[in-house]
Amino acid sequence: RTMASITSSSTATDPPCPIAPLHNLPIPPPSHFAHLYKPNADGQTVILGIEGSANKCGVGVLCYNPTTQTYQTLSNPRKTYVSPAGCGFLPKETSWHHQAHVVALIRAALSEAYPNETQPQRHLSAIAFTLGPGMGGPLRSCAMAARTISLLWKIPLIAVNHCIAHIEMGRVATSASDPVVLYVSGGNTQVIAYSDGRYRIFGETIDIAVGNCLDRFARVVGLSNDPSPGYNIELEARKHTKEQPLKFVELPYVVKGMDVSFSGLLTYIEDLTKKKEFVKDGETQGDEQFTTADLCYSLQETIFAMLVEITERTMAHCGQNSVLIVGGVGCNKRLQHMMADMVSDRGGVLCAMDHRYCIDNGAMIAQAGMFGLQFGSESMLVKMEETQCTQRFRTDQVEVVWRPKTRGKHA
Repeated sequence: RTMASITSSSTATDPPCPIAPLHNLPIPPPSHFAHLYKPNADGQTVILGIEGSANKCGVGVLCYNPTTQTYQTLSNPRKTYVSPAGCGFLPKETSWHHQAHVVALIRAALSEAYPNETQPQRHLSAIAFTLGPGMGGPLRSCAMAARTISLLWKIPLIAVNHCIAHIEMGRVATSASDPVVLYVSGGNTQVIAYSDGRYRIFGETIDIAVGNCLDRFARVVGLSNDPSPGYNIELEARKHTKEQPLKFVELPYVVKGMDVSFSGLLTYIEDLTKKKEFVKDGETQGDEQFTTADLCYSLQETIFAMLVEITERTMAHCGQNSVLIVGGVGCNKRLQHMMADMVSDRGGVLCAMDHRYCIDNGAMIAQAGMFGLQFGSESMLVKMEETQCTQRFRTDQVEVVWRPKTRGKHA
């Protein structure tokens, strides 16, 4: 795959994002951390971020302009490994995909950020990469690329928690200061709020993630993995209209305190596809029959209602009036609408994004890395021998040094 095919269109079209609405701590002058990094010749801090924790391999270039006090994504190309229909993406094949594309993506990201320059890497202050959580092989493939260019270009490495990257990219992109965060993806389902220097997990899945549940059901009913199985479930569910409503099939609704469970629900709906009443293709002939679209609609309505419930309970407990949805499943328009209705009823605001920043990307790694670099995070600014990736890395393990250590009522 050539670099030209990756950069056929701009991957970064958003205007600069101001830092003031975030209410972070004041950024220390670069001289305070002169032993860690240096701004470029223009006085700007620029970071290249590399993401590869699952089936997306992405590289983003992010710039901090001290004159305007803004962050701006200069480029954000990515490539997705699409597995055959009926199959999930396996670590070995996904690793091969990332290894085949990461170099071209780095070149494409730098070329888009600094066109017509022969040495765009001279603008960089650091390289950020995903330390975890994620799939071992893909993580190591991208970490190896990050280590290599760090040594080649003699610039520091920043190890980033994937979950923190989603949150901070969302905060910057939507100017959300202190929201309750619903993090929903193929590997994670968490309701999060900030308190006393860390992102605290108030509720989460006790078995499989919501995105994994959607993806596995899509494979059962034969939906394509291109562009993603969850999106194709959403398209099936959109066939529900006032004029032609789909049939709602009652499914297990499993909320246990602040936690949710999807594995039993998935088994139940998989069993429904084996019943004689299930019509995979075509129209139903009686009230007892149901189609693929009916099941997709019912699955979405059920699991999203579960997520809205635990998010609302977190809002009430924390006294917050805004919700930020991050992660790949956060692109789902139905989830956004259901959450917006709940938040509106509480007099709050929903902060949501589209696929550019919800889905795994390099810019979000660069954004979290930027905060870690600017505030001298000891846990994120790692030596080469400390760059071993980890598949298990909790959101609340990271000390968030760029936010005030205020203790909220939910602490």
